[in-house]
Amino acid sequence: MASYAVSRALRRVSPFFYQKRLESTVASLTKDEILILLRPPFTNWSNVIRDAEKVVGYPTSFMNLRCLLSDEFANLALYLRKLVGSNHLVMQTAKNVLYGDSKSLQPWGLIILLLSKSVKTTSSTPQIKKNDEDTRVLAELTEMMRTGHLIHRGIVNVPFATRSKATDSAIFGNKIAILLGDYLLVTANGMLANLRNSDVSYIISTALKDLSEGEFFGERDEQNMPLPGKPKITGKDYEITFDTNAMDVADLLGKPRKEWTARTVYNGVSLLGRSCQSAMVLDRQNRETQNQAYQFGCHVGLAWQAATEIQQLTSDSKEKFCLASAPVLFALDSNPELYKVIDQAKNDVKDVDYEDLKFNILKTDAVDKTKTLYEEHAKRATEYIESIGQNESVEMIKKLINTF
Repeated sequence: MASYAVSRALRRVSPFFYQKRLESTVASLTKDEILILLRPPFTNWSNVIRDAEKVVGYPTSFMNLRCLLSDEFANLALYLRKLVGSNHLVMQTAKNVLYGDSKSLQPWGLIILLLSKSVKTTSSTPQIKKNDEDTRVLAELTEMMRTGHLIHRGIVNVPFATRSKATDSAIFGNKIAILLGDYLLVTANGMLANLRNSDVSYIISTALKDLSEGEFFGERDEQNMPLPGKPKITGKDYEITFDTNAMDVADLLGKPRKEWTARTVYNGVSLLGRSCQSAMVLDRQNRETQNQAYQFGCHVGLAWQAATEIQQLTSDSKEKFCLASAPVLFALDSNPELYKVIDQAKNDVKDVDYEDLKFNILKTDAVDKTKTLYEEHAKRATEYIESIGQNESVEMIKKLINTF
């Protein structure tokens, strides 16, 4: 943390001196030394979550627990057990959902509940109790939609010509992934309909549209894993609007900040933003507050995603990282020659030498730029939540935003 603070101070004093000092220092470091230097500080995430749950009044770590305890899901879980020990992506997803840390368990439902609580009065009336219950249902269905989408993304491509007994577990896993994901999404949509609020139904449906379109954003390998756009030398790269209807994909690809923002908004951040907006609709807030809540949700999601990608790249884990993540995109922009590594593995991203790519990424200022990206979105999210309210819930939201 100290080294990061010093580097930022140097940059403010003299950008040219900072760049030269950084290049000469990094060039002399080994891969392990670079990882230690860039690793984010340890934060007691679980304690912050527990404090936030006290403000809400109940634990929210498994917002979709009601669904997990149903008979239908129990039957599907029996089939899921047949895949234990396999390398199917649906099992990896399940492990991340059940046992993951802050990197994979960003508390979306908790944020929605805290946001709603920040605009409520302390009085208790039948209408407020009804709004509290509706908001809890909204938080639950948001988590279920998010989980269902993640499970669907665990489907692997098994070409018909290569199918054999060796691929039986993969094909069976695909069937389970489809059933599990569909069950969660259908149940969530049923809960959404039971809210009997047409405005909320429309808002959430736009987020589901974004999730679907996100699967066709940019180039993909045979397993539908995202590939980064080829770096563009010209053109401004600035923050874009969160209105997915106004995004021009051709103009976004190859520009790190634009491309990363669009990909992240499509792949789930839109759902968090729309759920925050819907919470304000349920609480009968005005249109301006509803729009502020959407912007707040999007900035929170982007900040957390940037923090997650920093952790993935600077940790000691051997897990593969997303080739369309912010550090990769920034590294490609700084060193376009790195794109040759990705270009040679366009059929399957597993062919990429991730260890070598990580080392080359860490030699650029990509992680530093991603940290700046996190700070910018965390600051914007804080500004939006402060404009919505000033109370204990808001203070807890600010802690969650600035903890990773």
